[in-house]
Amino acid sequence: MAGSTAGVLDGERLAGDGVQAQPGFLDKERIIAGPGFNRWLVPPAALAIHLCIGMAYGFSVFWLPLSKALGTAGTGIQACGKDVSFFTELFTTTCDWRVATLGWMYTLFFVFLGCSAALWGGWLERVGPRKAGVVSAICWCGGMLLSALGIHLHQFWLMILGSGVIGGIGLGLGYISPVSTLIKWFPDRRGMATGMAIMGFGGGALIGSPLAAELMKHFSTATDVGVAQTFVVMALGYFVFMLAGALGYRVPASGWKPAGWTPPPVQTSNAMITQRHVHVKKIWGIPQFWLVWLVLCMNVSAGIGVLGISALMLQEVFGGALIGVPAKMAQLDKVQLASIAVVAAGFTALLSLFNIGGRFIWASLSDKLGRKLTYTVFFVLGGILYASIPSSAGAGSKLLFVGAACIIISMYGGGFATVPAYLADLFGTQFVGAIHGRLLTAWATAGILGPIVVNYMREYQLGLKIPAAQVYNQTMYILVGMLVIGFIANLLVRPVASHHFMSDEELAVEKKLAHEKAVAAEVGTGSGVADNVSPVVVALAWIAVGIPLGWGVYKTLVSAANFFH
Repeated sequence: MAGSTAGVLDGERLAGDGVQAQPGFLDKERIIAGPGFNRWLVPPAALAIHLCIGMAYGFSVFWLPLSKALGTAGTGIQACGKDVSFFTELFTTTCDWRVATLGWMYTLFFVFLGCSAALWGGWLERVGPRKAGVVSAICWCGGMLLSALGIHLHQFWLMILGSGVIGGIGLGLGYISPVSTLIKWFPDRRGMATGMAIMGFGGGALIGSPLAAELMKHFSTATDVGVAQTFVVMALGYFVFMLAGALGYRVPASGWKPAGWTPPPVQTSNAMITQRHVHVKKIWGIPQFWLVWLVLCMNVSAGIGVLGISALMLQEVFGGALIGVPAKMAQLDKVQLASIAVVAAGFTALLSLFNIGGRFIWASLSDKLGRKLTYTVFFVLGGILYASIPSSAGAGSKLLFVGAACIIISMYGGGFATVPAYLADLFGTQFVGAIHGRLLTAWATAGILGPIVVNYMREYQLGLKIPAAQVYNQTMYILVGMLVIGFIANLLVRPVASHHFMSDEELAVEKKLAHEKAVAAEVGTGSGVADNVSPVVVALAWIAVGIPLGWGVYKTLVSAANFFH
């Protein structure tokens, strides 16, 4: 209701004499692109935001230093004991936070990402990506500053409120802000366009984690672990980058299409790509939405389950074989354990590269294969690879084990990047950002379901005295079962029934509310950038996001090299 009201007020503001008031700087009318605008300037704007909020994946780099924040310099302060409740840890200043407690930040990120995307997706569609991007920057970076204060005062509730809640809201808005815009700019390459942006979210940790490590090393002293200062510096840097991205957003005028591109034929009974549009308020009652919800949930649950324990699984399965020592993990000394931990860290870095690469490659490939067939590949090939892991582990084949894990994680990332285009194909583009926001509740669900299944199955089997190298076998078969559920749901997806789509009159009303008036006086006046953008400007925009991403990939490759050594 609040989003609808905001949209109406923005769209229908009148001056005192009855003439419509000039749109504000952040309003959607101000960023409607005129003829000749280069659409390739929009993807780097989206990447600028996603590379910043993607640091949510890399927050674990802070857990160990924060778990020793008070115990620095031999103060004798220890971590909070088991007798200290979670509620007490929120406010205590007499013991260090436990790593398990800090891990709740990671859970809150994705719970609030899904919730905020679902709640405010409709508002985003009406006000446009610029305003949503600015709000995302304020929430994400403001949340980090509030967390820095929480670290300084040793008040965990401030970290929960700052990065967990406020930052999580910024994550949700920032994540979906470019989706609708990119799909409208690239109707001919929907998968590739969303793959570019969502690749940035996967790549955020590649930049943020090594950057945070360098900053903490710079700011740390004998009495301070340097995390609070790191939060402040990163928040300020991210704010500049995200603001530049938000101000770089432009939306195409209503009816725009790429030169020389002809839309596919109007939907027939067998077509999976519609030219009509479903209203977001109807989406909860459409079976295809819930089928795609289940498709995403199962794909992500299985992938995130493996991603969360990948390093530990490699060490427990292969043990000393990782460093050429014929011994199980429990038989290794401290030096050997440290050595295989370095190898496992390289394996994790390798998975990160496949995660971001898969987001772009699989999503781009879906433009050729179609979304339904692409997900069919995910489930069939994924099921085979998950089922092969126990065999490759039992045979001691590191190559087959690592190869299977890398392809699995590429399809995990590819699932995220392909689903926005899947939604646009089925439900149209008018509300695809809002619909995508609601679908992300599947991610929030998977973020809880996948780790719970993997971690509890591991603990259960260890309790049965099953050797550590074999505790993952049954887990892999359970994950195969999840993929079977997703496979069946994907097979059941059919074109949306015609009565779910808006009429031409309803669509006209929604476009008016969404500020797609494209009046001549408004077109191209918002950003201060001429419509005929110089290729040099486009190149500079890509360089601005390419340099930090390239640096992150380089640092990750250096880490991944430890696995091969």
